[in-house]
Amino acid sequence: MSVHSDWGDWLPTAVAEADPDGLDLWYLGCNGFALKTSDETTVFIDPYLGIGDPPRTVRMIPIPFAPEDVRSADALLATHEHTDHTHGPSQAPILTGTDAEFFGPSASAEIARAWTNEYGVDADGISEIVEGDTLEIGSLTVHVEPAHDPDADHPVSYVVEHDSGTFFHGGDARPSEAFEDIGSRYDIDLAVVAFGSSGMIPDKQTREPTYTKWYADENMAAEAANQLRTDRLLPTHWDMWKGLTADPSALRDHVRSFEHPRTLEVLEIGDRTSV
Repeated sequence: MSVHSDWGDWLPTAVAEADPDGLDLWYLGCNGFALKTSDETTVFIDPYLGIGDPPRTVRMIPIPFAPEDVRSADALLATHEHTDHTHGPSQAPILTGTDAEFFGPSASAEIARAWTNEYGVDADGISEIVEGDTLEIGSLTVHVEPAHDPDADHPVSYVVEHDSGTFFHGGDARPSEAFEDIGSRYDIDLAVVAFGSSGMIPDKQTREPTYTKWYADENMAAEAANQLRTDRLLPTHWDMWKGLTADPSALRDHVRSFEHPRTLEVLEIGDRTSV
């Protein structure tokens, strides 16, 4: 299955031609990000370019690029094994078309290993990581940390350190003691927390409408930001699935009385920000 881009190649071209002063990132929609540093280190986290599984899960935002149009990447990180975080059609062409290495926890790495036959991915370029690992990727130091996601088999979170600041990506994780611990050990400038509504989504097997809560709601997102002690909160995933979308600006009323975050930052798909 190939990916058709709704936007042509302007977004990966913008990343390739960017010259950040420190660490910049682009929101790819869903929970995906492209990170690029002043020395051109480029990392993708959870890029997903699929349409879901209609009518069960229906993509509500554009597909911003074709993976074959990614010119350069040093690493691709997966937070967990769900399709919208570990996805062959989205990620294998990035691996085969660049020098990127795949890093993911056990369940994600198991999926990626199948790409060696299906997509021609080099098996040596797939690395299984565990909580406590530290990766040195160009000018980035990436710490693999725990994550509480009751819907995933093996989720992790990432703390990405650069001279210009520290970025946290929690995957689809919810508030937990793990976030408390991470917040006590790192000085996080910008944290990603998956946010969305609850809804009635068809069950994967029976297709019967089933109450579904996959992401943090307003109060949980505020709690997560406070646990992480982050300066800036960046909500994600709210744009993606029909029936589970939400208004991220609603978080302002939920976070404004807490010490953390100091700022709520809302990005739309394709937007760029700095850490």
